[in-house]
Amino acid sequence: MAASADRLDVLIRRCYAGLETDVLRAEVLHRLRGILTIDAAFFATVDPATLLFTSATADEPLREVTGEFLANEFGRPDVNKFTTLASSADPVESLDHATRGDRTMSSRSVELMTPLGLGDELRAALVSGGRCWGVICLHREDAATGFGEQDLQVIRRLGPHLAEGLRRSLLVGGESPPTQVGPGVIILDEQLAVVSISPEAEYWLAELDWSHTSEVPVAVRAAAAQLRRLQDLPEGSSGVKLRGRGGRWLAVHASILSGPDERTAVVIEPARPAQLGALLLDVHGLTPAQQRVTALVLRGRSTRQIVEELHLSPHTVQEHVHAAYDKVGVGSRRELIAALLGGQ
Repeated sequence: MAASADRLDVLIRRCYAGLETDVLRAEVLHRLRGILTIDAAFFATVDPATLLFTSATADEPLREVTGEFLANEFGRPDVNKFTTLASSADPVESLDHATRGDRTMSSRSVELMTPLGLGDELRAALVSGGRCWGVICLHREDAATGFGEQDLQVIRRLGPHLAEGLRRSLLVGGESPPTQVGPGVIILDEQLAVVSISPEAEYWLAELDWSHTSEVPVAVRAAAAQLRRLQDLPEGSSGVKLRGRGGRWLAVHASILSGPDERTAVVIEPARPAQLGALLLDVHGLTPAQQRVTALVLRGRSTRQIVEELHLSPHTVQEHVHAAYDKVGVGSRRELIAALLGGQ
C-alpha cells in the first residue's frame, strides 16, 4: 500500500515536469501500470471547447475497433460518456459501478469490449480549472469482478494533476516558421476511410505525425464521426483545434456533402487568432475573471472602458491584467496582444 502511494506521488510530480504531450502520456501509462492492474488503455487529449479528441493512444486490441468506438462515443447514448463525466461532480466512474454489475446495460461493452475479451472499464475526464483537457479509459480482462473503489480513488486523486500536465504540455515547444500553405481538404467515406486528399491536407496532416500507411489522425475522424451521427449540431461544434508537432495551432472542421454516397469533407487549416482566443487563455491558465478582463484588452479596451463594462474597480482590473502578463510571460499590453493574437 505504501509503495503504491509513493509511486502515485512520483507520478503526480511528473505531471508538473514540463513534458511534451506524447512523452507525458507514455510515462503516465507506464507508471500507472505499476499502481493498478491495467490490461488495455485508451488515453486522449481533447479540445476543451468541444470535447472532441485532438490526439489519442490506444493499446491493442482497442485500436482495431477505433471506428466503432468513435461512432459509439459521439453518436449513441451509453454508460459513462466522456461528455457526461466532464460535467459531473465526480468525473471518474467504472462500468461495473455505474451498471451495478450488469454490463449488458452498455452497448459499448456488449458490442465492442466483450468480443475483445475485455470486461470492466474505468473512465475519467481529466479536468483542471473547470476545463477538460483529456480523457482516459482503463480496461480489465473479462472477469466477474473489475475495478474497485480503491482503484477509482487513485484516478480521482491523479486526474486533476494529469489534466494540469496536459494543459501545460500545450505550452511546450517553439514557434513554427511562417508558411503560405492554405486549407487542405480530406474526403471520407461512410466508414471514415480516406477517398481523396489534397496536397495541402497532406502537409497539415504531417504536422500531426500522419503517414500514408496509417489511418488519418483521430482528431479528423472524431470531427467527422460526430457530424455524421449528430447532424443537427450547433455552429462550430463539429470542429476541433489542436497543436501540431511544430507548435502550430490547426483547426479541423467537417461538413457533410450532398449526394448518395454519404461522404464527409474535412477541412484542416492554420487556426486564426479569433478561433484561438478563448483556448489560448485556457491554455495559459487564466481564471475566468482574468479571462473576462483579458478578452477586453485583446479588443483594445482601455482600463477605464473595462471598469465601466465589467463594473470593476481600476485596481481589480490592473490586478487581472498583470496576472495575465505573468501567466503569458509578457510585460505589457502590446506584448500580450502580440503573444495571443499576433501569431502561433
